[in-house]
Amino acid sequence: MTRARASESAPQRARTLFGHPRGLTVLFATQMWAEFSFFGLQALLVYYMTKHLGFSQSKSSVIYGAYGAAAFFSPFFGGLIADRWLGRTKAVILGGTMMMFGHFAMASEALLFPALVLVALGNGLFIPPLALQVGSLYADDDPRKAYAYSAYYMGINLGGLLAPLVCGTLGELYGWHWGFTAAGIGMAIGLIIYCSYLRLLPREPSRGAVAAEARASVIPIIRKNVSILLLMIAMVVLFRVGYEQSGNVIALWVADRTDRSITLLGLGLTIPATWFQSINPLLIILGTPVLIRVWKRRNANETVPHLLRRMAIGCVIASAALLVMVAAALASGPEGSRVSSLWVLAYFVLLTLGELFVIPVGLTLVESLAPIRFASMAMGGWYIAKFLGSLLAGFMGAYWLVIPPSAFFALGAASTLVAAGCLYSMGRFLRSNADQR
Repeated sequence: MTRARASESAPQRARTLFGHPRGLTVLFATQMWAEFSFFGLQALLVYYMTKHLGFSQSKSSVIYGAYGAAAFFSPFFGGLIADRWLGRTKAVILGGTMMMFGHFAMASEALLFPALVLVALGNGLFIPPLALQVGSLYADDDPRKAYAYSAYYMGINLGGLLAPLVCGTLGELYGWHWGFTAAGIGMAIGLIIYCSYLRLLPREPSRGAVAAEARASVIPIIRKNVSILLLMIAMVVLFRVGYEQSGNVIALWVADRTDRSITLLGLGLTIPATWFQSINPLLIILGTPVLIRVWKRRNANETVPHLLRRMAIGCVIASAALLVMVAAALASGPEGSRVSSLWVLAYFVLLTLGELFVIPVGLTLVESLAPIRFASMAMGGWYIAKFLGSLLAGFMGAYWLVIPPSAFFALGAASTLVAAGCLYSMGRFLRSNADQR
């Protein structure tokens, strides 16, 4: 990790909160409310279009898919705009404002498509520079940076957990517009928090730091870092091919092949299938502090090879989650009998643990290795991995009823294992090169 950040890291010498710069709390809260608004709209969108606007299921699905794809493809271009013209702080504020107005515009049926465009484009401006500011609170060699991204990722999932409970409940019980309004208010709260505490956040990269990267002696290092990032992001695409089935095929498995009946106080109850989707964000919120404490106790040297190997371990754990589903499919048999919900619970526990080893660590590497002059665009490239992985997972999901479930889950496990092998090899290669110097 080669870049000096003396001009950007003034906040880290200020007072800390829980051992971290106070700016981390600001960014955590900002992102949490932004995710609350984003997932609040997402939880309501299909129901709103089919039940309120009278759209067909196929038309609603196409609109939903196009909106989701745009929301995670736009960060690449939003990052480019932040790097070239706006700067990180202005991009966050403009993107958040666009998202807020987009959510409020959903209250008008006539503004459905302009509202979705506003949210998708605003998300592209908002996400990359905000994520970069997390790492800019720390020096390059500060081991707290990796833990900071784990905490930041927990904020993302806290917002995602609360959004369906609040916005979804308001939308279904009191009217869809109330749910969208709640999402807009959430984004407004995030913007207020961000703008109120700008003094705690890192400054924009200085011209001197950008000019230093243009020196001939630094260019080979930049090229090496970019190569590492491109390979790492490609492996994350493979990881997401298996991971993204959790909201697609796994949801179908829970509905059709999982025994969701329980006995409580002598009463026979059936657990709603949608409740299983809350297991992942809940486990992230509960598991992140535990993992951070374990990693801190090990006093690990958070070098690039070490972080790549950590991601490889996460991919192996995610593969184990999919192998659990292979076993569940074999237990279900060709007739598709319902099996215990413990299979799905074990799947989500392993998948979440693997996710915590992969996603926050990947964010750390992007922030640490990306050249300053296009760091936001590089962070946008990280979200394209989610876009591509989701797209490939969707194509793969089309074969759910074509091939046996055990073979389907085995393919997902193979994809994540390939990613694990490549990430481990990258880490080993970089470490051997460093030892030879």
